[in-house]
Amino acid sequence: MCTSITYSTRDHYFGRNFDYELSYEEVVTITPKNYPLNFRKVDALPKHYAMIGIAAGIADYPLYYDATNEKGLSMAGLNFPGLADYKEPMENKDNITPFEFIPWILGQCSTVAEAKELLNKINLVNINFSEKLPLSPLHWLLADKESSIVVESKKDGLHVYDNPLGVLTNNPSFDYHLFNLNNYRSLSRKTPANTFSDALELHEYSRGMGGIGLPGDLSSMSRFVRAAFTKLNSVSGDSESESISQFFHILGSVEQQKGLCDVGDGKYEYTIYSSCCNVDKGIYYYRTYENSQIVAVDMHKEDLDSEKLISYPLVEQQQVHYIN
Repeated sequence: MCTSITYSTRDHYFGRNFDYELSYEEVVTITPKNYPLNFRKVDALPKHYAMIGIAAGIADYPLYYDATNEKGLSMAGLNFPGLADYKEPMENKDNITPFEFIPWILGQCSTVAEAKELLNKINLVNINFSEKLPLSPLHWLLADKESSIVVESKKDGLHVYDNPLGVLTNNPSFDYHLFNLNNYRSLSRKTPANTFSDALELHEYSRGMGGIGLPGDLSSMSRFVRAAFTKLNSVSGDSESESISQFFHILGSVEQQKGLCDVGDGKYEYTIYSSCCNVDKGIYYYRTYENSQIVAVDMHKEDLDSEKLISYPLVEQQQVHYIN
């Protein structure tokens, strides 16, 4: 389970919570322009846009969970079990496996509009990375500095939804999430008027009563509503510090703590990492479950003309700043 959002102040930001019960040795990975991107069914991209994000650290291939390219186009894959459906290869289509989807799009596209052109020809095919690494059922949030879309491959075909919120969680499908917000149209950042009855004088006994009814559980539908309400009503300054701080606070409204989501066999789903990329500057920020300090990796401080992947293991131990 996961949550991904966009956010804009003076600059533009993209990131996510990665919620799961186990780690795949995640690393911050920079894919330089000349690292050859090979694909199972289509021609390789020997040259492409550089990109940065977090990938599984168990293969010599950028298995990105989320990433941003040098042009500011960003993409994240989120769990979509029971609804994701991948196809057999088809003629006259770009047959791309889901684990190749992020580098395929970010390697070639600088905007959502350009990505939509590729999506007209794409077929997400059912080909595992390996026997030990089968495909995950996913749908994707794809965003540039101005707009975002959701991509879902279901039994009845590929669906591409315009996303006016810049928010995505997990099941159900995005169109249902969007319709479900109608049930929360009475929520407000302001103190509500008494519309219960003219016969009763009801009082405002607390601040924040406009948010009564905002769901607080960990289900993907509730997290979608909470993340959307928090993001769309969020206010911050436009400095880098204020912007990334607010971004992490928005993600914090839907983060998962160990012990609250029992998935069996003594395992619990929790927020393994939270990320925030300044897509204008190519700076990837993150924090992990046991490290509250924000860590940054600047893609432009690396050799983006290299032919080798650049990886940094996540800093996972808590960093405590002692002042005495």
